[in-house]
Amino acid sequence: MGKLKVLSARISNMIAAGEVVQRPASVVKELMENAVDAGATQVDVVITDAGRTLVQVIDNGSGMSPSDAVLCFERHATSKIATAADLENILTYGFRGEALASIAAVAQVTLRTRRAGDDTATQVTLSGEEAVRTSSVSAPVGSNFAVRNLFYNTPARRKFLKSDNVEFKHIVEEFTRIAIPRPEIGFTLSHNGKEVFVLRKAQSLKFRIQDVIGRNVVGEVVDVVADTSIVKISGFAGRPESARKALGNQFFFVGGRYFRSPYLHKAVMKAYEEFVPDGLTPSYFIFLQVDPHSVDVNIHPTKTEIKFEDDNVIFQVLYAAVREALGRGSFGASLDFDSEGAVEFPSRGRGFDEFKGSSFSPSVEFDPTFDPFKPAADEPPVQRDPVPSYERGGLSGRKPDFGRLFDSAQAATELMVIQGRFIVKRSESGLMIVHIRRAWERILYESALRAVAEGEHVTQTALFPVQVRVGVEQRLLFDENAQLLSSLGFDITPIGTDTVAVEGVPEGYSCEPGKVEQMIGDLVLILSDCGTGLEAVMQQKTASKFAMLGSVNAQVPDSPQAAQHLLDTLFACENAEFTSNGRRIVSVLGADEIEKRF
Repeated sequence: MGKLKVLSARISNMIAAGEVVQRPASVVKELMENAVDAGATQVDVVITDAGRTLVQVIDNGSGMSPSDAVLCFERHATSKIATAADLENILTYGFRGEALASIAAVAQVTLRTRRAGDDTATQVTLSGEEAVRTSSVSAPVGSNFAVRNLFYNTPARRKFLKSDNVEFKHIVEEFTRIAIPRPEIGFTLSHNGKEVFVLRKAQSLKFRIQDVIGRNVVGEVVDVVADTSIVKISGFAGRPESARKALGNQFFFVGGRYFRSPYLHKAVMKAYEEFVPDGLTPSYFIFLQVDPHSVDVNIHPTKTEIKFEDDNVIFQVLYAAVREALGRGSFGASLDFDSEGAVEFPSRGRGFDEFKGSSFSPSVEFDPTFDPFKPAADEPPVQRDPVPSYERGGLSGRKPDFGRLFDSAQAATELMVIQGRFIVKRSESGLMIVHIRRAWERILYESALRAVAEGEHVTQTALFPVQVRVGVEQRLLFDENAQLLSSLGFDITPIGTDTVAVEGVPEGYSCEPGKVEQMIGDLVLILSDCGTGLEAVMQQKTASKFAMLGSVNAQVPDSPQAAQHLLDTLFACENAEFTSNGRRIVSVLGADEIEKRF
C-alpha cells in the first residue's frame, strides 16, 4: 500500500486557513470585503478583546438564500467565477471562495442572513468538527457574521498573537483600507463596547480621508490627476513640509482595492526628490483605474500584492502626475515669468533683521598705516607654556579633570552662549566650548537609562495641557507603551479614540505647544521602532533614542545662570565627554591653537 493519502476536508481547510487567516485583522478584512461585495450601504464591525473573543461584521447587503448560507462555508464556493476567463475580469474584492471556509476551520462561527423577499432569516452555526446546524430566526435584511474564539482549536497559533493593542492596531489598518475608497458606504468600528470610528456616508473621497485620517492630513495635500489610455490616476499627495520620518498614510488603491507596491512607491518618492530630505516620507492617497484584463490580483493569498501588465508605463505616469501636482502647488524651484507682478523671491529668515543690524549697507573701516608684519607696541610676548595633550587636541586620552578646567564656584558671568548652540567658558589654558544640544543628549541619555532600568524620573508639568491628534493607530502606540512613557517622565493622557493630552514631559524637554507636537510625532517613530531584543541592549537603545528626541526639543540656556546649571549637570554625568553614539560634547582650545587662528 502506498504512503500517500488525501487529507480530510477539515485538515485541508485548517492548512488553508494559515494563509488566509493570520490574525483577527484577517477575519475583519475578509468579512468587510464580503459585505462590500454584497452591496451594503452600512457596515458595522464589533470587536471584543482585539478579536480573540469576537469579531462581528453586520451589513445591510443583499443577504443569502438558505442554501447559499450553508454552501458559502464550503471551500471554493463562489458566485464570481465560472470559467478560467473570469479570473482576468475581477471587479470584486473576494472571488476565490476560501475566506469563510478558512475562518470556520479555526473559529466558532454563527451567520444570520436574510434577503429582502424572505419572511425569515437563516441562521447557520459551525464549530470545528461539529455538524453544520441551521435554523430559521428573525433578523433584518443583510448578513451578520459572528466569529468567536479565534484559533480555539489551534492553541499554538493563538499563543503567537501579539498584545491586544498590537492586534487591534492591525484591525484598524484593515478597516481604514476598506473604508477609505468607499465614501458611499457608512462604516462603524467599536472595541470592547467603545466606538472607535463612526463614518457616515461622505460627499467625496477627500471627506472620507478627513474622517478616517484627520483634518490635519487633508489640509496638507494637493490633488493628483492623470488620464491616459493605460491608467487613470486620481488622489492626493502630501505637501513636502508635512513629510515625516515614520511611514504612515501611504495608500495605493486599484479598483477600490488596497495594495502594496514598493515599485510604485519609488515613483512617488522620485517625484519628491528635490522637495523632501532623505529619510522623510510624504503622505499620499493614490487611486488607479486600469482595464481589469491588465491586472492580476490573484498572486497573493491576501490579495495585497498586484501585478500590472504595463507597470513601467504606470510608473512613469504616476511620477509625472505627482510631479505636476507638486509643481501646481508651487513647491518646485522654478520661476513663472508669465504671472502678474514681481517674481516672488525666498522670504527672509527669522534671524535676518538681527544679522543685518541697524544699517543694511555695509561700512568698511581700515587703518592705512597698519603693517601686518610689525607687532604692535603694546602687544605682550606670546607665552608658549606646555599644554596637556587633551587640552590641545580636545579631551581624548586620559579622562580630563573637569574640576580643574571648570570651577563651578566661579561667577556665571564668565560664560557666553553663542547663537543658542555653544557655551564658551574660560579655562586655565584657553577656552572650553560645550555643544549645548549634545550636552542635553548626554544628560537625558543617562537620565533615561536610569529611568528605564530603575524607574527613576523627574516630570515637569506643563502649565496648560497640549492636545495632539495622532490618529487611531498611533493612539494605540501610546496605550501599549504607557508604562514605559511614564517611567521616562512623560505624563500623556489618552482623549477619545485618536487624541492624546500631554500634561507633563521629562525634565529638560520643552513644554511649548509647537515643540510638544513635534515631540509627539517623534515619539510615534520611536515607539514604532522599539522592537525586541536583549533587555540591556534595548534599554540602551531606547534611552539613546529618547535622549536624541529630548535634545532636539530641549530649552537653550537663556541666561548665564542657566548655562552654569547645564554645565554643572553635564559634568555630574558618568561620561561628560561624548554622547551615547560617540559624538564629542566638549572641546578645549588652548592658547597655542587660538594663536594659530591669527
